[in-house]
Amino acid sequence: MKKIITFGEIMLRLKAPGTERFFQSPSLEATFGGGEANVAVGLARFGMDVAFASLIPPNRIGDACIAELRKQGVDVSRIVRKGKRLGIYFLEAGANQRPSVVLYDRAHSAIAEVIRGEIPWDEVFAGAGWFHITGITPAISESAALVSLEAVLNAKEKGMTVSCDLNYRKNLWKYGRTAQEVMTEIVKHTDIVMANEEDCQKALGISADADVEAGKVEADHYRVLTDRVLQQFPDLKKIAVTLRESHSADHNGWSAVLNGRDEFLVSRKYEIRDIVDRVGSGDSFAAGLIYGLQALKSDREALEFAVAASCLKHSVPGDFPLITLEEVKNLVGGAGSGRVQR
Repeated sequence: MKKIITFGEIMLRLKAPGTERFFQSPSLEATFGGGEANVAVGLARFGMDVAFASLIPPNRIGDACIAELRKQGVDVSRIVRKGKRLGIYFLEAGANQRPSVVLYDRAHSAIAEVIRGEIPWDEVFAGAGWFHITGITPAISESAALVSLEAVLNAKEKGMTVSCDLNYRKNLWKYGRTAQEVMTEIVKHTDIVMANEEDCQKALGISADADVEAGKVEADHYRVLTDRVLQQFPDLKKIAVTLRESHSADHNGWSAVLNGRDEFLVSRKYEIRDIVDRVGSGDSFAAGLIYGLQALKSDREALEFAVAASCLKHSVPGDFPLITLEEVKNLVGGAGSGRVQR
């Protein structure tokens, strides 16, 4: 298999300990994370050849960030060392009926000030066959949006498969262009889309509500939604939509659907209780789906692998999906009791 490239922003993550409020105690846990970097880590841990492309400042924080990616098996040779600061996000984990809170401090980060031509795409894509991006990077700044489209067009020109996780973030789209304006242009050149229902509505302006009749089963709703996306974007090959039922901050139902035009699939549903950290679970799904579509025999297997991978991520603190291929396969096979492995 050819190398996989992901492109986007990785940030310093500062989290209140446990489920404490911000500065309830005078400390914050420091790790790293960001959509496309999380996907790269997941793929590397599944044994895939993957590189992360980005702008990371040439300072000690940037050095530590790159060292952490390298430690997880990600190829960091495509990273451009430029810019003055790494973006930061603050996380306060929710519990029970209190939701988690994320605050961003990423203005003027290295990737926010990237300009077209600054990343050598011919070198970045050398020997690669798959490119992955999310809707987070184009939301950071107008220049980041232009470079994101530049990357997608370059990848398509080289015959690569392009995947995009829509990942709508309302608190980021502040520079004058809407998510729909930017993301519809990117999705026109994409092969595989990952999303949730809100992403489809906010990033693409597509909803299924008007065509869903009362009394229809839930799967019909998502069949209509995904059919509409595929109809609007004729070059799109597949769309996967994750379904999260948020009973509380600690208890979610988790499943997904995959529409490949000729087949509509609904995954197994997991009831996830006592959630440790749900941040990055969608990225784990994306990594699982990218792995599955390349390494497994069918779309059904790829979907079940992706859902199981993202289910397991809920048990791991931090952004990175620190799970193994064997653990995911075991869960797909029904080994979900949590018993001690001796």
